[in-house]
Amino acid sequence: MGDFVADTAVEGSDGAFRARVSRDWEIWGPNGGYVAAIALRAAGAATTLARPASFAGHFLGVADFDVVDIQVTTLRAASRAASLRVSITQQGRPIFEAIVWAVAEVDGLMHDVAEMPAVPPAAALPAMEDLVSEADRQQRHRFWDNFEVRPIAWVPWDQRTPGAPAWREWYRFRPRATCDDAFADAARSLLLIDTMGWPAACRAHPRDSGFVAPSLDVYAQFHRAAPRSEWLLVDAVAPVAAHGLIGGQIRVWSSDGGLLASGGGQLLCRPAPPRR
Repeated sequence: MGDFVADTAVEGSDGAFRARVSRDWEIWGPNGGYVAAIALRAAGAATTLARPASFAGHFLGVADFDVVDIQVTTLRAASRAASLRVSITQQGRPIFEAIVWAVAEVDGLMHDVAEMPAVPPAAALPAMEDLVSEADRQQRHRFWDNFEVRPIAWVPWDQRTPGAPAWREWYRFRPRATCDDAFADAARSLLLIDTMGWPAACRAHPRDSGFVAPSLDVYAQFHRAAPRSEWLLVDAVAPVAAHGLIGGQIRVWSSDGGLLASGGGQLLCRPAPPRR
């Protein structure tokens, strides 16, 4: 089991940083949302502004579980907002490229008509460990050990039939569920946004579809912070899969019903590797 805050931390100064990619976040290599979270943490370390506003990143290579180099370049800086480019490389090989807007604490217009889906609270639902079989637990990637998961409407994998390409579950990071740093807090949502498009798409197909679909890119808008919300609700849909591409749209909600972040990404299908 990893520690999200520690495992996304960066070291360095003046735009030059390093981080160690932890094997605890492994899915087909390092989870893409985890790599994106490291990039967002680096942007936070390179600016004095209070919080991230938006993120857009491209996955360029698969990192080894080792040290990566991170270069943060300020493209534009003002008292209220800054645009930052984050480049992650490993031994000179491009891994990830992102553009981040960071903003200060500023006043502005206010309204909120976003409505969280009508779902039971996490405390009213059984934990994933109580629902899955021992065989399924042994087959899952170690990435999932980093969360306590409460499914909204659970159907065992071996009983599933193709249905709507949607995914709703509560997630709590463990062992550390919350974080005070605004960029680390937003990075929780970013990781979930990148990860959950594929589970949503899978619900429309048989379990052994013959494909996997790593992310080409990920984007996110961060609407508000919720550093004290231990549980995060993921509401993901993948309405279109065509021509080898899958589009995902994901929203992340706090336990008190606030929309924290929204975004998505494009996935590229490829033949699934043989099961271990």
